[in-house]
Amino acid sequence: MSTVTKPHHEIKSMVVNKFIAAGVSNEHAEKVADVLIHADLRGVNSHGVLRTEHYLNRINAGGIKPDATPGFTATGPVTGVVDGEDGFGHVNADLAMDHAIQMAKTAGIGMVTVVNSSHCGALSYFVEKAANENLIGMAMTHTDKIVVPFGGKEAFLGTNPIAYGVPARNNKPFILDMATSNVALGKILQHRELGKDIPAGWGVDENGNSVTDPHAVKSLTPFGGPKGYGLSVIVDIFSGLLAGAAFGPHISPMYEGLDKPRKLGHYVCAINPSFFTTLDGFLDSMDQMIDELHQVQPAEGFSQVLVPGEIEQQNEERSLKEGITIASSVYDFLATP
Repeated sequence: MSTVTKPHHEIKSMVVNKFIAAGVSNEHAEKVADVLIHADLRGVNSHGVLRTEHYLNRINAGGIKPDATPGFTATGPVTGVVDGEDGFGHVNADLAMDHAIQMAKTAGIGMVTVVNSSHCGALSYFVEKAANENLIGMAMTHTDKIVVPFGGKEAFLGTNPIAYGVPARNNKPFILDMATSNVALGKILQHRELGKDIPAGWGVDENGNSVTDPHAVKSLTPFGGPKGYGLSVIVDIFSGLLAGAAFGPHISPMYEGLDKPRKLGHYVCAINPSFFTTLDGFLDSMDQMIDELHQVQPAEGFSQVLVPGEIEQQNEERSLKEGITIASSVYDFLATP
């Protein structure tokens, strides 16, 4: 499958124009595009601008409300709820994190759930936003069933990602953004788009057997067996049950029923280190931890020990200079008026 490499601002402008033409406000179009470009810059193309066409299909079918006006309701000194009004999850999660950040700055912590939402993209975007304010960020979101529970044959849980962002002083923020499945579903979709086989262990067929053909994948498996399974359930509890939303097999599928709002839930949290220790001490300790991890002798086949998110940050630095690389088919779609 052929690819093209273009400056990120050029691709972002094309995405924004697509959404505006579909009736999305300029503010919301810019935010969704920001989150998508963020993923492509970091080399996580499965959550990047290739999703644009799907979002537009949902808008046209009625499953995403292009003119939604999400609102925040405080439910306590450090808690609140965002009603997404069936609009873009990217906008809703961003609004939730903004309020969590403000609460954390004044009260030490802020926790916000989101209801009546849709797919929100890469969680790293939102936790990095908190880390850039010298706060610890957390984010979780549930997804429709595609992962078998440990010991089970049928899918029950989603890929249910969880993310953390932790600030440092001289190093870039520590960013952990991971699916609780062996791999995110977007990776399977990306390999389908590129016409490439997937590694064994990423997905199973209807009989629970591991497959390498991305088109034969029926379900995914939790990472680390029972450990990933347990974390996946936790994500469903925080972003589903705690938000008053659905869980597991009751969540509306992403690629079916495009005319129906998905009613997804998200959970975000911001923590202010200065309410527990000195901020300077915390940032210096984070630097020390990262620096000492870098100094650990690498095993055979590795050049250096890195921290979570570091490869993606290196990709971002390079992509900002050289441009982002996307499938030619995706570029052609974005370039079509």
